[in-house]
Amino acid sequence: MDLRDYLRVFRAHWIGMILITLLGVAVAFGWTLLQPKVYTADASAIVQANMTGDTGDTKLGAATAGDTLATARVKTYVALGASRAVADGVIKDLGLGITPDKLVKQVTVTNIADTTTLKVSADAETPAKARDLAEAWVRSMGAEVNRLETAAADPGAKGIVFLSPIDSALLPDEPSSPNTKLALALGALIGLALAVGYGLLRYTLDRRIRSIEQVEREIGKPVVGTIPDEKTFSVDNRLLPFDGGNSEASDKAHLFGISEAMRELRTNLQYIDVDNPPRIIVVTSPLPGDGKSTISSNLAVTLASSGQPVVLIDGDLRRPMVSTVFGLPKGAGISDVLAGRATITEVAQRFGDGQLLVVTAGKVPPNPSEMLGSERMRDLLKAIAREAIVIIDAPPLIPVTDAAVLSHSADGAIIVGTVGKTTYEMLSRSVHNLERAGARTLGIVLNRVPQRGAGAVYFGYQYHGDYYRDDSSPLPSGEVRRESFHRPETAQAR
Repeated sequence: MDLRDYLRVFRAHWIGMILITLLGVAVAFGWTLLQPKVYTADASAIVQANMTGDTGDTKLGAATAGDTLATARVKTYVALGASRAVADGVIKDLGLGITPDKLVKQVTVTNIADTTTLKVSADAETPAKARDLAEAWVRSMGAEVNRLETAAADPGAKGIVFLSPIDSALLPDEPSSPNTKLALALGALIGLALAVGYGLLRYTLDRRIRSIEQVEREIGKPVVGTIPDEKTFSVDNRLLPFDGGNSEASDKAHLFGISEAMRELRTNLQYIDVDNPPRIIVVTSPLPGDGKSTISSNLAVTLASSGQPVVLIDGDLRRPMVSTVFGLPKGAGISDVLAGRATITEVAQRFGDGQLLVVTAGKVPPNPSEMLGSERMRDLLKAIAREAIVIIDAPPLIPVTDAAVLSHSADGAIIVGTVGKTTYEMLSRSVHNLERAGARTLGIVLNRVPQRGAGAVYFGYQYHGDYYRDDSSPLPSGEVRRESFHRPETAQAR
């Protein structure tokens, strides 16, 4: 994965990733509410030496010796601060009902670097208890130091080294634990890590079509067209008008995106082999329901609207749909021609401005594969291709072999896959079925590309209805015209 893939993962799953991150913060905040509050108070004391002298030199020497002695003792007193003897003194002083071992765990004694100062930090469940514990600990340490240095019973007696309090403890304003800010930061960090893992897992495990680059990388075939998902392009209204969807009088603004995509597909097919462009094209799909009949019908309309003679043949003799798309009566068709009951001129129905001839399926035969792979079918296609471009709507590739058989007699096949439904394995198997039949895969058409939302960003752009208009019409202020993924159409192709 490169940086663009990571950005697409975030843009496609950003809502879920943000929710997971917020959930991490919420869990951390809930954890802080469940934890007991602990307050910390600090008191400090200094280790001093009781050294005196009469003259100036004697005082200076005594002070130097005292500092050296105090510095040597301070490390020892840090360890003394964690002793049960000091804890016993505090328990007696404050009248606590706790064992010395447990009380020691509530106090930390440290030495401030390069000084003889000791810092006592005491933890308790209330501010007052924390303050009293810190001050009592300093007093008990001082008494224990005097006892060790003087070996006297008088607690007020000072030895050559003694502990002198500096600052009394203050009431803490807020609890030291739980640290809400730190907990929230860690919760957000953990939530973010889980969110990234969630996005990458979705990306890795989801084998459905999500991007053009991934299709071409996985399948090794070019994507020659992307058809936007238009909800108003329903079963009863899924055929482009012969003006290409550009007529203002047609009042079908929702067709601008689809008509532009079909013109893009038409142009890309012309550029597949400039010296020998395909004349017989099979349109198929991995499984039923991918929209192959709609795309083959509109491809035929788009080719015919550019002035080229086109013959559309419904080669799906198992589940014919072309007659439904065009609203034609179900009568004689290609099966009758192959059976010798009619000629192609008798069953072909002229549509639109006369450049398009539609040949329906006719009567459904018991042996579709044998009929479509017959010598008569191959001769018929060659004869028609001399006069017109032939578009064949074929059955799906995975359930039956009809499309592979037909593609062997054609110049190549287009495989239609549905974004968010068709998997890479389905596409790969479809291409493999064509290759086993000795057929050529011209390219892949991605159908029902989301126009907005998370799914649309995988394609690097989003469809917007206001964009699709005749090139001569001005765009609204601030709107940018979409760049095509494929080679732009030439004036001749238009």
